[in-house]
Amino acid sequence: MIATTFRTARLAMLPLQVEYAPEMAKVLADPALYTFTGGEPPSVESLENRYRRQLAGPGRDDEHWLNWVIQYDDQLVGYVQTTVTGSTAEIAWVVGTDWQGRGYAKEAAQGLVAWLDEQGVERIIAHVHPDHAASAAITAAAGLIRTDQLDDGEYLWTT
Repeated sequence: MIATTFRTARLAMLPLQVEYAPEMAKVLADPALYTFTGGEPPSVESLENRYRRQLAGPGRDDEHWLNWVIQYDDQLVGYVQTTVTGSTAEIAWVVGTDWQGRGYAKEAAQGLVAWLDEQGVERIIAHVHPDHAASAAITAAAGLIRTDQLDDGEYLWTT
């Protein structure tokens, strides 16, 4: 399975490239983005290294790392990603602070779920921090249902 370009009404999901790192470092520069996930804004160099690792993949035949940047009006605004193991996909997304509140994360997450459905994925999961109401709303809008299972302090959501 490989990441291919796909579109929603307003967005294009473009397969990850190392060359996106400088623009994405700006998108991911706000420390507030890491409130629920931990970490800190990446430098261009660390993002280039991360992208190289992600593009190389896990090196296991039954696991695929698929990553896209989210583009709106010729500018990058965030990313979506999934790890597909067998017929299960774990999804995640981040939209930069400057572009939040416009429905981009919801639209991108819904588009990712639809793309995964087209690829024959049978189960989709996400992990959401209990206090992250915006991510919970996005996850629900993408068709996942919250379980009572906590995994590393986050609720497991699934289709």
